[in-house]
Amino acid sequence: MNKPAATAPFHPRNRHQGRYDFAALTAAHPPLAQKVRPNGYGEQSVDFADPEAVMLLNQALLKLFYNLNWQLPQGYLTPPVPGRADYVHALADLLADDCGGAIPRELDVLDIGCGANCIYPLIGQAEYGWRFTGTDISAEAITAATHIVASNPGLQRAIRLRRQKQESAIFTGVVHKNERYHAVLCNPPFHASAADAAAGSQRKVRNLGLQKRAPLNFGGQHNELWCEGGERGFIGKMIDESVLFGDRIVWFTSLVSRKENLPALRDQLKAHNAHEVRIIEMAQGQKQSRFIAWTFLPAAVRGQRLTRA
Repeated sequence: MNKPAATAPFHPRNRHQGRYDFAALTAAHPPLAQKVRPNGYGEQSVDFADPEAVMLLNQALLKLFYNLNWQLPQGYLTPPVPGRADYVHALADLLADDCGGAIPRELDVLDIGCGANCIYPLIGQAEYGWRFTGTDISAEAITAATHIVASNPGLQRAIRLRRQKQESAIFTGVVHKNERYHAVLCNPPFHASAADAAAGSQRKVRNLGLQKRAPLNFGGQHNELWCEGGERGFIGKMIDESVLFGDRIVWFTSLVSRKENLPALRDQLKAHNAHEVRIIEMAQGQKQSRFIAWTFLPAAVRGQRLTRA
């Protein structure tokens, strides 16, 4: 059996380069050892179709590389830590462009849809010391994220969490009066409906070569997986509402999974007179990803805001 093709490298500052070191990971988080076994190529691995194995792997990664304690309630999405870290590092590069190449450290970042996992605030705070406000529409997700923050000494001073109580709003209601942020990041719901999300899970089953096994529950609450209009609708709503906060937030960003959504998003930003729009490409293992970034501020103002942070 041939080995899979070589994967593209992560961001240079990403700690998760190369193959997983399962000896180090199981030493950092012993419960992972029960899930580690040789794969079809004779290498140590875990069954990525097993939600418990994926949870234990991510717990081990967060413990080994960031010294973080992390636990999710059953049924929530388990984020791939290496890929999430790439977004944080690429965002740091974007901000550094306005600061003469130096990554700004004393920043306030808004995470739209932090989820129960709270992964972006955890990594961003560990890597760069940024302060985060995480928002989510789900009270249960905010409760779970609050527990994660409380389980790690010192994080309560750096990460605060707010529930978005207005289903139709993104920024309104969670960005308080006179607050300013240096950046926004977001991993929007991908699918447009529950049926679309279910079909996506079936594709995962097929891609993992599990056609003969029963359908698997890959996890994820409905607001994590789908929303009306899907990814395009959610980011479009972000863009429309961002106009109201364009003088209080330096850079708005969001992951865009479907590349075909980019032209419409660019047109929408042009219609709103965004000062600058960038598409930041990321290579995450065998997956190509990207985020769209926009700002309503000229470069001189952005530099002043970021360097004074």
